[in-house]
Amino acid sequence: METKQKKNWGQWIAILGYMMIGAACGILFLQYMDHSTQKGTTAAGTALSMLLMVLCMYVSLLVHIVIHEAGHLVFGLLTGYRFNSFRIANLMWIKENDRIRFRKMSLAGTGGQCLMSPPDMTDGRIPVMLYNYGGAIINAVTGFICAALSFLLPVYSLGWVILMLSALIGIAYALMNGLPFKMGAVNNDGRNALDMRNNKEAMRAFWIEMKSNELSSKGVRLKDMPEEWFLVPSDESMKNGMVATLGVFACNRLFDEHRFAEADELMARLLSLDSGIVGLYRQLLICDRMYIELITQNRSDEIEKMRTKEQVKLMKAMKSYPSVLRTEYAYALLSQRDREKAAGILKDFEDQAGRFPYPGEIGAEREFITIAERKYSESA
Repeated sequence: METKQKKNWGQWIAILGYMMIGAACGILFLQYMDHSTQKGTTAAGTALSMLLMVLCMYVSLLVHIVIHEAGHLVFGLLTGYRFNSFRIANLMWIKENDRIRFRKMSLAGTGGQCLMSPPDMTDGRIPVMLYNYGGAIINAVTGFICAALSFLLPVYSLGWVILMLSALIGIAYALMNGLPFKMGAVNNDGRNALDMRNNKEAMRAFWIEMKSNELSSKGVRLKDMPEEWFLVPSDESMKNGMVATLGVFACNRLFDEHRFAEADELMARLLSLDSGIVGLYRQLLICDRMYIELITQNRSDEIEKMRTKEQVKLMKAMKSYPSVLRTEYAYALLSQRDREKAAGILKDFEDQAGRFPYPGEIGAEREFITIAERKYSESA
């Protein structure tokens, strides 16, 4: 049975951080309103300014996400990495055949992501610190610049408040990404950097993760990548969050090879460990286990055990992700025996397939869908 995931201290700190940003913004709004009232600004003028500040706050949040990912890009290029993809929310620009193309993909727990092709390893090492900390560095620098510029404006003026909002958000982003937190769904940049510091096994795992992503963008499937990349680490090594990804990738490779019994056994074992596998990977493994159960024994009680409230919530949040759609298709077809619902899910899958950035994964998922359809026909 998979271990139940609870909020860790990193998640609580992140929640507290966002609450503090909200509180600080609220104080700035109230101070601005009080200042406007003393100046005799009309109620309509104050309301308009407040609306503008709220808009600026949301724009600033978005801008700092872009700045953060740009920081990874800049520091990655400076340390020998090559551009592979750049994503903000579900909007993604990815390198395909030496051209930059637009695609769409969302990943729960991430506001954006800059993935790059890593340099070759030298003596078992690659530069990892600047690439991982680049986003937090740029957020902090931008925050301090905004704070410095605010001194050029009258205190509590509209421009001053907007600059201070951006300064607060930038510095908060820098702290929440730079300090090493295990955020639950994913580890933050500081946590990843700490996991790799002076740890050649973790650096190698990071290199493999980035290299396999590069190959995936070229249409290469996991089953066609070097087998030695996907050896399962020891249980002790798996306590390191970066090394733990290799265990997940080993499961994914077995799954891609249609070695379902072996994949399910390995996934069950890894999920039972007290390891560094992050929440997102855990729930995607459960999603794959659910599919395996559906196409093999199809036991309703076992399937519903896996469809916990937390699991269903994640799958809804990633309802456009191909592997989630594939499992939901199999669930509708083989468990619910609802052909009409399954057809709707299949349509959603085809809609997403044309925009998804990794063609090899789409090819694999089509095979899994075909297997589910064959099982349905056999049991009809």
